[in-house]
Amino acid sequence: MTAMLIVAHAPLASALKAVATHTFPDCARRLDALDVPADMAPEEIANRLRAKVMALNDPEVLVLTDVFGATPCNVAQQLALSDDMGTIKVVTGVNVPMLWRSLCYADDALDALVARAVAGANQGIMQVAVSKPQNQSNKTSQNTNTHDQNPDHHQQ
Repeated sequence: MTAMLIVAHAPLASALKAVATHTFPDCARRLDALDVPADMAPEEIANRLRAKVMALNDPEVLVLTDVFGATPCNVAQQLALSDDMGTIKVVTGVNVPMLWRSLCYADDALDALVARAVAGANQGIMQVAVSKPQNQSNKTSQNTNTHDQNPDHHQQ
């Protein structure tokens, strides 16, 4: 199972980890999060990220970041270029469908896992059709011979 790390602006990373561990509690040991406060220097972020990756103790790590071009992503990209960190792949634009898909397929090879993460994110974004409820009269309220003690048939 590939280790995963969420790196995002605070408090998004820890919130996403909480959602993931709530839904997939068995995956908690292979998932970590790094919240990046607005006032933290990039060097400190890099040090914390390096420590988190090393603590995962896995030769392959999938890093999920929030926004391309933002500090969490930039620092993760730099770490992925390090020769001493194993294989690190970075995917940005993290959302819950991406995270859940990644957790469900964490046993896949890292490149396949990256593809599944991206597909999960894309497939999880859609416009939801919303329609107003139809205003239909209640048939039993028009029937005076009803034996129902409660003429209100509203769903709870």
